[in-house]
Amino acid sequence: QVQLVESGGGLVQAGGSLRLSCAASGRTFSRYVMGWFRQAPGKEREFVSCISWSGDSTYYAESVKGRFTISRDNAKNTVYLQMNNLKPEDTAVYYCAGNALSFRDSLVAASQGKGYDYWGQGTQVTVSS
Repeated sequence: QVQLVESGGGLVQAGGSLRLSCAASGRTFSRYVMGWFRQAPGKEREFVSCISWSGDSTYYAESVKGRFTISRDNAKNTVYLQMNNLKPEDTAVYYCAGNALSFRDSLVAASQGKGYDYWGQGTQVTVSS
């Protein structure tokens, strides 16, 4: 199966920035829609963003729109999440995930809590106020 490993988390002050990376193994990475999710203690896992196979389509949760940017480099089998103007409410464990659906179908599936087959171990992001 595909293996995903996140990195780049850490402690940052409110207003600061972090860039998360997710390195993937597997020959089919370029065909996967990739997404970022996060989960704060005591809360449900929350969708953050996703990106199409080619990188030409992206989608963001309203809470991060305008502050976060998702991107991917298929040659490096890596997806990124640039997080700017971080807020304390962004504190969570961030997970990258992949699926083999079309971008549209992945959005539909994600809205139903489905669609992502492969998950990383998570990286902690803590934003101090």
